[in-house]
Amino acid sequence: MRSLRHSTILGTGMFLPEKRLTNFDLEKMVDTTDEWIVTRSGIRERRIVEPHQKLSDIALPAARMALRNSGIAPEKINAVILATFTPDRPISATACILQHKLGCVNAAAFDLEAACSGFVYGTSVAHQFIATGAMDYVLVIGADILSKVLDFTDRNTCVLFGDGAGAVVLGPSPDEKEGIFDTLLGADGGGADYIVIPAGGTEMPTTEETVKNRQHYVKINGKEVFKFSTRIVGDMIEQVLTRNQLTLDDVSLIIPHQANIRIIESAAKRFNCPMEKFFTNLDKYGNTVAGTIPICLHEALQQERIKPGNLVLFAGFGGGLTYGLVALRMGSYRPAAD
Repeated sequence: MRSLRHSTILGTGMFLPEKRLTNFDLEKMVDTTDEWIVTRSGIRERRIVEPHQKLSDIALPAARMALRNSGIAPEKINAVILATFTPDRPISATACILQHKLGCVNAAAFDLEAACSGFVYGTSVAHQFIATGAMDYVLVIGADILSKVLDFTDRNTCVLFGDGAGAVVLGPSPDEKEGIFDTLLGADGGGADYIVIPAGGTEMPTTEETVKNRQHYVKINGKEVFKFSTRIVGDMIEQVLTRNQLTLDDVSLIIPHQANIRIIESAAKRFNCPMEKFFTNLDKYGNTVAGTIPICLHEALQQERIKPGNLVLFAGFGGGLTYGLVALRMGSYRPAAD
């Protein structure tokens, strides 16, 4: 029987639109204030695409950067996995569009929809391909354009999100002490209605009525999502550390999904650990859904918050309700200057 391999990060990349939408800009658009947004979420500004930009336009440069930093030729990529719930169009998969534009001619390509847990789900799937030897190199992209599915008359949702993309190239680790050593995936489908776009699918096809009733925008049950998120982050971390006989002292950095600073503070309080152990950038970018964790990873590496041999956790949670965690020991990779 073939022994399992560890997969490791060979390259990272990110892309953010140029346009900034600050809390003060939102004060002019909806009934809110900078103080209200910062107090409840920790967000001060976010990036927004131009009207002509589509998801593949922001995912492509992030993927190209990850490939360039990895040193892996596009034709050696075996799969392109795009985590998103805001694709260019319902069909074909946006991953196929990216596969073609990137020149990954030998790669399978598919979209994966797990909302804010999407990048963790995609990374776990890629890891299984590599661990079993079915594939050698996988490109995983997390990207979303929320600005096109937000109701800018609803202050409870429009202030939380931004647009952005991040990507990683994964490959087999030459050192079995490095790379991904555990993953955890889960879901609580009973909460599927807590984060939803009601119309546009087969349950409620697009009609003049659904458009008029603004049913093609994201709707959130904030109270229930907050309760779920504050519980599940700590539960995931505790489960993975326990089964690997580790403690939080062994962990150098936790990269959580960037939904709300209060959720991250709750996890820190549960483990009585400093907030410095959690990487955050939601004050600058808001919640970019599947893009949050790979964007954070790229920036953490650039800032040397992660060094070779460090134990790092990626913790995703969100719509579905889905959740997932990836645990890895970082190899020697460092991103080139952008």
